[in-house]
Amino acid sequence: MTNRYAVVLAAGQGTRMKSKLYKVLHPVCGKSMVEHVIDQVSALELHKIVTIIGFGAELVKSTLGDRSEYALQEEQLGTAHAVMQASPQLKQEKGTTLVICGDTPLITTETMEALLKHHEETNAKATILTAHAEDPTGYGRIIRQSNGDVKRIVEHKDASEEERTVKEINTGTYCFDNEALFQALDKVSNDNVQGEYYLPDVIEILKNEGETVSAFQTERFAETLGVNDRVALAQAEKTMRERINRQHMVNGVTIIDPSNTYISAETIIGSDTTILPGTTLLGKTEIGTDCIIGPNSEIKDCRIGNQTTIRQSVAHNSSIGSEVAIGPFAHIRPDSQISDEVKIGNFVEVKKASFGKGSKASHLSYIGDAKVGADVNLGCGSITVNYDGKRKFETIIEDGAFVGCNSNLIAPVTIGKNAYVAAGSTINNNVPEEALSIARARQTNKENYAKRLKSKE
Repeated sequence: MTNRYAVVLAAGQGTRMKSKLYKVLHPVCGKSMVEHVIDQVSALELHKIVTIIGFGAELVKSTLGDRSEYALQEEQLGTAHAVMQASPQLKQEKGTTLVICGDTPLITTETMEALLKHHEETNAKATILTAHAEDPTGYGRIIRQSNGDVKRIVEHKDASEEERTVKEINTGTYCFDNEALFQALDKVSNDNVQGEYYLPDVIEILKNEGETVSAFQTERFAETLGVNDRVALAQAEKTMRERINRQHMVNGVTIIDPSNTYISAETIIGSDTTILPGTTLLGKTEIGTDCIIGPNSEIKDCRIGNQTTIRQSVAHNSSIGSEVAIGPFAHIRPDSQISDEVKIGNFVEVKKASFGKGSKASHLSYIGDAKVGADVNLGCGSITVNYDGKRKFETIIEDGAFVGCNSNLIAPVTIGKNAYVAAGSTINNNVPEEALSIARARQTNKENYAKRLKSKE
């Protein structure tokens, strides 16, 4: 099999994005554009991937890590100049090189594989990935010869009226015979208004040398979208979201309203789980089977078991077990561990806390920096007082404990196994196992006080 290589163009700043963030790092469904491209390229059988970096070079490298080699384009002098920066890694190689832009997040492995196969079967020195555009305004047109070979690429501004009627457009993705590519790159001129070296000029050079230039037209125009501004970014987000949601539904997930459901590219969802409208699943979230998530819930970087329900709640960076009920209007903050059969009810906030199996905090509570055992009941208004203004302290509530309503547990403190805390107590000392702790002022009734107060008024 022919050796295969890829060059990913990711050096541009993307001024039309009007952003401090470099263009290829803008996220689409929770993952940067260049990561989407690398993910799809990596699924091909390639010997080497070289990413051309420039603006934001270190950020791009830290994002992609060791999934690619890198070449630095210190000055952005055009696409041909960018590919030339990969000469140290690729110039001496034999085989086929795929050149693709890092701002095309919708491209798929299947389309690139079809392009590579067509290129190799036609024995072309260069093959252009093309697409049919109903409105080709602004795109370069593919002008073919009678035998189907590419005659030339003409840019929209240079096209005649007849050429502008052509709807086959250049997507900016190419395959090249690697040796022919680098030989032609040495001949590319920057004799143009912008003073830059353009990759399409390689096509013209190869044609003039009598080499075969082919074109492969994909049926998936949406995949070829290059993101240059926020309008195109939103379009890419919408298309990617539809693709992700469809794949989950094909895999057995019920999504009640796909147009109002937002799922990251890295989320995993088990079969027979139902996602209700307004739900956002972010990061590397993993959800088990037979769950109900939503409506209007936000889950980020969580691992959730089976048969769990999360209604109108927020959960971030936490582990949530099976047969758990959360919400409505609960907040699971980072580093929380919720075991099986736990109930976290309405207006309960959990932060950096663990709940043992079967425990309950049904309403109006704050449980932070705490270890809650199994089968614990936290009454309405239970609060772990974890912060003295400078430091955080831990509360431990052991198995089977019962904490009455409106109780303040001032950390550091331990509530022993099967102990009771009376409602309205403020606890600042440990409570032994099986004990009842009452920590509130003795009630005093002043007879006729209200009548005397009114007479004074």
